[in-house]
Amino acid sequence: MPLSSKRRRAITAGVLLGMFLAALEVTIIGTAMPTVIASLGGLNHYSWVFSAYLITSTVPVPVWGKLSDIYGRRRLYQIGIAFFLVGSMLSGLSTSMTQLIIFRAIQGLGAGVLVPLAMTIIGDIYSLEERTRMQAVFSGVWGLSSIIGPLVGGFITDQLSWRWVFYINIPFGLAAALIVGFALQEPPLRKRPSIDYAGAFSLIVAVTLLMLALVEGGSGHGALLTPLNVGLLIASLVVFGVFTVVERRAVDPIMPPALFRNRVVTVGLLGGFCAGVGMFGAISFVPFFAQGVLGSTATQAGSLLSPLLLAWVIMGIIGGRFLLRVGFRRMAMMGLFLMTIGLAALSTAGRTTSHLALSVELAIIGGGLGLTVMTLLLATQQAVARTQLGLVTSLSQFSRSIGGAMGVAVMGAILSSSLTRHLMASASATGSLTPQRAAQLAANPNALIDPAKSALLPASVLAALQSALASSLSNVFWLCTAFAALGLIAVFWLPRHIGQPSPAS
Repeated sequence: MPLSSKRRRAITAGVLLGMFLAALEVTIIGTAMPTVIASLGGLNHYSWVFSAYLITSTVPVPVWGKLSDIYGRRRLYQIGIAFFLVGSMLSGLSTSMTQLIIFRAIQGLGAGVLVPLAMTIIGDIYSLEERTRMQAVFSGVWGLSSIIGPLVGGFITDQLSWRWVFYINIPFGLAAALIVGFALQEPPLRKRPSIDYAGAFSLIVAVTLLMLALVEGGSGHGALLTPLNVGLLIASLVVFGVFTVVERRAVDPIMPPALFRNRVVTVGLLGGFCAGVGMFGAISFVPFFAQGVLGSTATQAGSLLSPLLLAWVIMGIIGGRFLLRVGFRRMAMMGLFLMTIGLAALSTAGRTTSHLALSVELAIIGGGLGLTVMTLLLATQQAVARTQLGLVTSLSQFSRSIGGAMGVAVMGAILSSSLTRHLMASASATGSLTPQRAAQLAANPNALIDPAKSALLPASVLAALQSALASSLSNVFWLCTAFAALGLIAVFWLPRHIGQPSPAS
């Protein structure tokens, strides 16, 4: 059923509002967490407030996308908002850290629906040419949320209560649900759908096991290689094998094997995975570099990411204007080339690197992301029929998230082992550190991040520790560079022209 321009604008406003809530939640909660810990206690469970949300917002994403192809976008979008708002309300009412972790997991279930389904709905109601022009809007949503999130979180926490960081979602979420519910019209189901329950269950179990291993491994200190994590990884591989067998036999599989014979989809997901490794690597470890190697404050370290985010927004807007003239393949190649160059430059950073140089390198990385992420999404959407639009859109986000989680886990292990090796070498070469003291600092390098602790270290010890950390983080950033280069090589296989699939296909 054709939609009027007024109705399309209303739908766009509704889905962008939901997307903004999900994007804002990622940045706003970090500012409030110190106050939350002071209120609820449970510092030892601090990381799980974020990890629970990350796992549940990532694990079921492909399933949500497939279900939206079967049942329609409106119903699934409203279910996602319901999970998000119930989780928000319960998080605000939490009286213990355990409760907050559980309710954040519920909130994450909803967040995993909002972003991919928003992009899917936009793909349904706009032509490719219109979607490229709307990149400015999408980029603006993410840019605005990243800028105002910490400010809004701090203001609400100081002036009202940390609980209102969650309550504030409710009126805006209800507005988004009502707008989409009234404005988005979809044809009724004509036949009883065939649901691949076994495929959905095995996929969720396999990805959950993988994410648990990656989240724990991302904490560093060799955690990736613990017996528990190795067991989780092996179990995940076994269940993924079961999932593969199930999908080959399913009538309407959650993830059709034939989908991955589509070169555009396969290359787009691989490119997104590689971009996710570089993106999350930079976002996760650059603040640590700034604090630990350059001696920056936490505020200064956090502000270093602003050039990356700003360049992402600007280049996303520019890329959208020229995408159809340049072509998907060339635009993706330019984006991943910029990412590779920026990450390679970041890999050479050391104790004498200036904040200005870091900002320029991060801006290059952000510019590359701005050209890459939306280009690969639009390419995969263009390469499939509408009946698979929800699935490929959700898989695009899923590939970046999994790439980021896997990359950060491996980088954490690399950082830990490299730091130990460099500090031991410094201890034996200079005598400024005893082997015992080097092992202690390698296991707990917080002395570099905490100004009060670093001030107590002798100058020679501090210099040795900073040099060791810089060398170790260089290895981390070189890994990011390698994955960006792999993504660049992969997108060479994108076709020069991606045709519009037949509506009947």
